[in-house]
Amino acid sequence: MPDIMGLKDIAFPHLGIYLENVPRGFTLFGFEIAFYGLMIGIGVIMGVLMAERIAALEGMDTEIVWDFFPFAVGFSIVGARIYYVIFSWDMYKDNLARILNLKQGGLAIYGGVIAAFITLFVFCRIRKISPFKLGDCGVHGLVLGQIIGRWGNFFNREVFGGYTDSVFAMRLPVDAVRPSDIAQSHLDGMAAMGDVNFIQVHPTFLYEGIWNLCVLIGMILYRKRKQYDGQMCLFYLGGYGIGRFFIEGIRTDRLLIPGTQIAVSQLLGMLLFIFAVTMHIVIRVRFKPNMDKAEK
Repeated sequence: MPDIMGLKDIAFPHLGIYLENVPRGFTLFGFEIAFYGLMIGIGVIMGVLMAERIAALEGMDTEIVWDFFPFAVGFSIVGARIYYVIFSWDMYKDNLARILNLKQGGLAIYGGVIAAFITLFVFCRIRKISPFKLGDCGVHGLVLGQIIGRWGNFFNREVFGGYTDSVFAMRLPVDAVRPSDIAQSHLDGMAAMGDVNFIQVHPTFLYEGIWNLCVLIGMILYRKRKQYDGQMCLFYLGGYGIGRFFIEGIRTDRLLIPGTQIAVSQLLGMLLFIFAVTMHIVIRVRFKPNMDKAEK
């Protein structure tokens, strides 16, 4: 591996992977299209198709999924942006117009998740259907969309952790990343490696994608054994929450609760894990006789 990388190069040295001239986007018919947005778009489409498939397997009217998804997607993007802006206010307070610029990223998944669940309950109340049954279908698509969408962070050279020399270590030219994402551990790593122009990092976007894939596989395998509507929602909230808790701890671009050094998404991940486990236990204890009767 070279000691001096090209500005658009990305490498995984211990995997023997060196990618040259990885662009952030491309031009089509005079329009600039960022891979960040493209990956999110692909994730949305695949997520809806996944939710539709699960709905069909559950014997639901799949048209409900298609009626719901425009609202879920629209409000989720707004929620993800609001969440990011709130906890990165110093970046925007002097130039409010930047809030509308999504080309460089700036969508926080948990903001989108919160908005999606709020939208779910409002939509289902209006349509007079069970939000838990529809939610159990939707979370399959949600986690698939997250898996795909995380690759937008790869093209943006963002969502990474501190210095590492592990097997999945990723190298990024220092001039290709946001200065605010560079930690002291990166600088110490550069000094130890000698005259280099790159930082070596934990690819936490990849870790989260792999973890989410495990969550999705678990949900698919467990779906036929679920005992109550809403169980897959709890599976997702708990599974993603505990994974995010640990992964967030090594990221260098964590959104902090103002006035503290507490990562808001790390705290939220643990709280959602505790909530999901607690609710599952309560439901099992309270409705166990009915569940056992249904199984017979």
